[in-house]
Amino acid sequence: MTDRRIIDAHHHVWDLKVRPQGWITGEELAPLNRSFAVVDLEPEARAAGVTATVVVQTVTVPEETPELLALATEGGLVAGVVGWIDLTAPDVADALARLREQPGGDRLVGIRHQVQEEPDPHWLLRPDVRRGLLAVAASGLAYDLVVKPHQLRAAVAAAAGLTGLTFVLDHLGKPPIATGALDPWSNDLRKLAALPNTVCKLSGLLTEAVPGSWRIEDLQPYVETALEAFGPQRLLFGSDWPVSTLEADYSEVVRITERLTDSLGPVEKDALFRLNAMRVYNLGG
Repeated sequence: MTDRRIIDAHHHVWDLKVRPQGWITGEELAPLNRSFAVVDLEPEARAAGVTATVVVQTVTVPEETPELLALATEGGLVAGVVGWIDLTAPDVADALARLREQPGGDRLVGIRHQVQEEPDPHWLLRPDVRRGLLAVAASGLAYDLVVKPHQLRAAVAAAAGLTGLTFVLDHLGKPPIATGALDPWSNDLRKLAALPNTVCKLSGLLTEAVPGSWRIEDLQPYVETALEAFGPQRLLFGSDWPVSTLEADYSEVVRITERLTDSLGPVEKDALFRLNAMRVYNLGG
């Protein structure tokens, strides 16, 4: 498909024998209601030219992050871990230090919280959350933003107030692809992109489109907006596997991202598909 070396900056794994994934509900998500492991991903990823990945948390429990760090010690694809801690806890700095001492702790590259599930649209601006984010910044880690469009304004304010922390927007902020609307999402995305301490993942777009009937043309306006706002030096490729399997297999996700970024030259594509992830997450190799 491509001789490009790729870093997948966003995928997940889970083992239902260890713990349930409470967000997997309803008929549409039923295909995800099984375990997914790195060994399942590896042959598909290797065939697509992926040489390394960043695995991202899925549940807000402290036990998951050490498990993901342990995966990173096994010598496979996983080069980095975006884990979870309770940002509102008074001992955030100590919790981060303990994670760094775990097996694989040197592979911890970022922290994420399921902000999309918070009923308070201003959750990111709470004083206790800000204190936690300051600890993340002091630890030299990035912070992954998983938000819905109505939470982007709070993300802008949070990033503007924490210039020492790199904010990584997952899934373009979940734009309303299924409806075809661009605003106000596009305006808020541009405001976030105007801040130099922000980057964005080209990930998770297929599952924001109309299930089973999306076209590449449906995705293009959102990717073009992101390219214009962030530029190719601040965009990262992510598969969002295995959630993406609801709409496409792994190789197809890579092909679609290639097509959506056909306007870029080889150097820019190498940045988007590999080098930006290495820089943002401080990955070796």
